[in-house]
Amino acid sequence: MKTGLMGLSIAALMSGAAMAETIGVSIATFDDAFLTALRGQIEAHASELDGVEVQIEDAQNDVGKQLNQIQNFAASGLDAIIVNPVDTDATQAMTQAAQNAGIPLVYVNREPVNRDELPDNQAYVASDETQSGTLLATEVCRLLKEAGKGSGARIIVLVGELSNQAARTRTQDVHDVVATDDCSFMTIAEEQTANWSQDEAENLMTNWLASDVKFDAVLANNDAMALGAIKAMKAGGVEMDTVIVGGIDGTAEALAAMKAGELDVTVFQDASGQAKEAVDTALKLAKGEAVEQTVHVPVEIVTPERVGDFEGRNGSVSSTDPSAG
Repeated sequence: MKTGLMGLSIAALMSGAAMAETIGVSIATFDDAFLTALRGQIEAHASELDGVEVQIEDAQNDVGKQLNQIQNFAASGLDAIIVNPVDTDATQAMTQAAQNAGIPLVYVNREPVNRDELPDNQAYVASDETQSGTLLATEVCRLLKEAGKGSGARIIVLVGELSNQAARTRTQDVHDVVATDDCSFMTIAEEQTANWSQDEAENLMTNWLASDVKFDAVLANNDAMALGAIKAMKAGGVEMDTVIVGGIDGTAEALAAMKAGELDVTVFQDASGQAKEAVDTALKLAKGEAVEQTVHVPVEIVTPERVGDFEGRNGSVSSTDPSAG
């Protein structure tokens, strides 16, 4: 009887081991507030699933390094790969590397240039960037009117990395809103890339202030750049209640700035939702199941009146955050 029970136990263990699945994850950079939240949520969701492990690597904003990581994942015989691409225009090679190895791949948060040509065992999970940029620009337009600046308003646009589809789409969204009858009173005074970086945005804004550029609002492709602009304006003596500032992501640092009366609007990207969909889609593909090849996780507008509804959902404020204070 004991021998029989032991045999059943060993069989159960072997069955559990056979069901264990490992997903390789390559994140464009760990040095980004939203991507840090996304990475944490991928780890958190995987930990809730039986027999699922994730192996997460930092691509350090290096396309070559990221491709090597994908190739190494494939050579290691992992069950699936999740990629947050460094350069969305360079995803064909990543797709090909995974396809050659017969390993499913899921792009997350950033849209691959070959999205419409992905093989059956690959997919894309993110927010709809045409909505995020449009929500931001439309709300800034409304706030400018509310502030009595519905005529001749000048805006500054801070752009993310030009190699990134999200930066291009979010910027085009602003132009599209400015082109509408309701918001045509807005004129773009300055538009430059700050590469998603808080420090670069701070430097740009410092230069614009030194050059006496006049503006009524700042629209940043992400929260980090909005926070950089805020830091420069505060250092330059700009009263924050005289300018409207908006970003995208809904990071913890951005929500803290909103509570402090410095950030007027952001668009919440759901790191938890994107992480869950990416992991679940990767696991389904690993099992040969059919999936939707494009999964859009909804975005939401965040205003001071609703800021409490979003606190904690994309992480907490770090005590070492450079924008703190």
